[in-house]
Amino acid sequence: MKRRRLYRIVFLLAGAYNICWGLYAAVDPQWLFRFAAMPLPTQPAIFVCLGMVIALYGILYLEVARIPERGWLIAAVGLTGKVLGPIGMVVLIARGAWPPATLVLSVTNDFIWWLPFGFYLVDAWPSFRAQG
Repeated sequence: MKRRRLYRIVFLLAGAYNICWGLYAAVDPQWLFRFAAMPLPTQPAIFVCLGMVIALYGILYLEVARIPERGWLIAAVGLTGKVLGPIGMVVLIARGAWPPATLVLSVTNDFIWWLPFGFYLVDAWPSFRAQG
């Protein structure tokens, strides 16, 4: 696979980042609300659940790092979430439900991964097709 070593590093970093982010969300589920000067949620367990899902994605990204030739579908689902999440964020901000400061989530969880995940999907496509 083209740029295999690079993608192993990218998905190792993505996996570690997601696991750490998810664990932090479980420990301090109201950090974003304090950061953005929003009212604290009365049900912080929802953010804990979001953290759990993001941490689980991290485990999947570690699997892509382990065997990049078999990770196309995982990365495609991951990138889809990294595109849909910011769309939802923009809707919340446009409606005035959330302040612009909450875009920090999209910057750190989504935007920085668009290019590396996108390039990986292009490079991994032949391996994925050959498996089918």
